[in-house]
Amino acid sequence: MNPRDRAHLAASAAEQVIHVDENDRPLGVVARGSLHARGLIPRCTFIIVFNRQGELCIHQRSPCKRLYPGYWDVAAGGVVAAGETYLQGARRELQEELGVADVELEAHFCFFYESPQSRLWGRVFSCVWDGPIIMQPEEVVGFRWIDPHQAWKRSGENYAPDSLRALELLLAGHTDIERAE
Repeated sequence: MNPRDRAHLAASAAEQVIHVDENDRPLGVVARGSLHARGLIPRCTFIIVFNRQGELCIHQRSPCKRLYPGYWDVAAGGVVAAGETYLQGARRELQEELGVADVELEAHFCFFYESPQSRLWGRVFSCVWDGPIIMQPEEVVGFRWIDPHQAWKRSGENYAPDSLRALELLLAGHTDIERAE
């Protein structure tokens, strides 16, 4: 790992984030790097980006990401920082990862996600964007537009399971805050 990637990971681990209980009630603020080691649950955002043709922007995560390095992701997003709302975190993450700013975000639902790799409360947003995608190299190394209603997964590629769940719930029409199993 190069020094720039190491510095990015160290800065990310030091970020102060909200942790919550299994009902999304805030419990406190901790350094992001301690979330998983302590088994804490963060709040996260998932922003599903469509263009006017209904295509979905998917992007490949940087190989220096702690969780799902090199995986393809169907949503921009990330951990909500201390002092942020879900919406504020979504706007920040969308601009950081894909360079998308000043776009209307539609809020959909919250869901609880649990896997051997992570536990989180996620808030799903969507937007329509036909402007340029400007990738932050520490976060994103590639992107493409796909038709989410057709077979789009490619052999040999891995996909972030938490964002796949967010997309699955969105396409199934979920609208309320819920604990989606």
